[in-house]
Amino acid sequence: MTRETLADVLDEIALLLELKDENPFKIRAYRQGADTVRSFDGDIVQLAADNQLTGIKGIGEALRDKLHLLATTGTLLYHQHLRAEFPPGLFDLFELQGLGPKKIKGLYSALAIDSITTLKTACINGQIAALPGFGAKTQTKILEAIALREKFADAFTLSAITPLADEILDTLRLHPEISQLAVAGSFRRAKETVHDLDFLAATKSPALVCEDFTTLPQVAAVIACGETKASVRLHNGLQCDLRAVSTDQFPFALQYFTGSKEHNVALRSLALKRGLSLNEYGLTPVDATAPATPLPPIHEEADLYHALGLDHIQPELRENRGELEAAAEHTLPLLVELTHLRGTFHNHTTASDGLHTLEAMAGEAISMGLQYLGIADHSKSTFQANGLDESRLLAQVAEIRRLNATWDSFRLFAGSEVDILKDGSLDFDDSLLSQLDYCVASVHQFGNLTEDEMTRRICRAMENPHVTMLGHLTGRLLLRRDPYPVNHSKIIDCAAETRTIIELNCSPLRLDMDWRWWKRARDLGVLCSINPDAHSTARLHHLGLGVRVARKGWLRRQDILNTRPVAEIETFLRTPKKKR
Repeated sequence: MTRETLADVLDEIALLLELKDENPFKIRAYRQGADTVRSFDGDIVQLAADNQLTGIKGIGEALRDKLHLLATTGTLLYHQHLRAEFPPGLFDLFELQGLGPKKIKGLYSALAIDSITTLKTACINGQIAALPGFGAKTQTKILEAIALREKFADAFTLSAITPLADEILDTLRLHPEISQLAVAGSFRRAKETVHDLDFLAATKSPALVCEDFTTLPQVAAVIACGETKASVRLHNGLQCDLRAVSTDQFPFALQYFTGSKEHNVALRSLALKRGLSLNEYGLTPVDATAPATPLPPIHEEADLYHALGLDHIQPELRENRGELEAAAEHTLPLLVELTHLRGTFHNHTTASDGLHTLEAMAGEAISMGLQYLGIADHSKSTFQANGLDESRLLAQVAEIRRLNATWDSFRLFAGSEVDILKDGSLDFDDSLLSQLDYCVASVHQFGNLTEDEMTRRICRAMENPHVTMLGHLTGRLLLRRDPYPVNHSKIIDCAAETRTIIELNCSPLRLDMDWRWWKRARDLGVLCSINPDAHSTARLHHLGLGVRVARKGWLRRQDILNTRPVAEIETFLRTPKKKR
């Protein structure tokens, strides 16, 4: 039993209750419980098993009893009985963008839609368009969402598989025959989506390690198992490969199985120019008979890069996007670390569509060691997220000012995630925006504009002197919704000219702006703010994911606004944009 399993069961109970039109407060209690389980600092599984959850905020008596049963028996009859009321395939519908519990329940009641297959058939036959509350446009969007799901059927978000990778690593570390262990591949390079996990183990008993790998509890099926390699498929469909090598081979194999194909080809080419042959097993002279300079001992990856005349290249940068040249010229960036962050911005509360109050969000930030937290609930045009109108926003600003008076070493910043309207104007006028500490401007509607129209729209918003930062630039939802078209280059140029910050939205489904554009933004002096877009206390912890992506984008401590201490942030936010 794992923390993620406990939380996933609570989340699914909330969905099932929503399908049954249960009390919304009851639904929220289960969602809040799931968030609490995910973010709790201690061993929540052991506490649940010992029935020691009393007093943990967010876990009431009913949840406490259910978590105890789940942790001790592995099952929960309440959950199983709820699940039994619906066909298994119905739960796949929740993965489709634009379908919530109410629509799914409507489809199930009206047309017995109980899987993606039956939904696709009904769309093709025009049955969805005829349903009240749906229509032809919704039917088209559903087909697009199904096509997108099929396109990414074998892909997983970086965030979704991180707990699995950690669980498997924790188990393999206990193996007496493994001396060194790592996850390689695109996961180690912090790619936003991953197709498989590559584990690498140093061992004197490769066949035994491979065989034991196939018996892990996460394994649903064994694809292959040999003397030095094993491939399995997990219960969630993810393929995992284990390669077993000797201790001497480990640094070469780790480099080889981490680097992108393009990085590895370039590195091998560099080795050849030095008369050396590089592969996953070692670095050797091309001509073994010719006199050569003895190679230094290679015990780790850094030694391998140094042997080729390069500085050590961090895993996140290994995409052949200039990192080899920078390593040769000793100009690689000193990448940002999670410990560098002093606070963060763009977070939501119960005032709009968040799960937790101002006080709860602030309390979690304080427990994380942050000096400040920026609140940015939705503005009025995002009505579906209970966006705040002018009076509600000003009341929240007053409450934030009151709370700030109670803290000596922590600060809430009052802001708003203000909608960028279709013409590029903002949801609030300047007189209101001037009363905020900061403003995040984001697109939430009219995502069907052309690239030129969307780019002009966003640039016009950034020209407003009260817009501090641009939120989730392309509106993408990884594996669920394609980004709307924008000209990144023009937007980055405009951000540099207007001194507007671009956020790295580290919500696991967004990771937007894309890492491929951050080096260009950095070189033009555009500041980044790593923002979780947190709708609960648990999601504040996605900052670590944001740091991984920032590193992949070549970002340093000085490139990121929220590495600055609170006093510098206060000065920065008081300074007009044109003078920053």
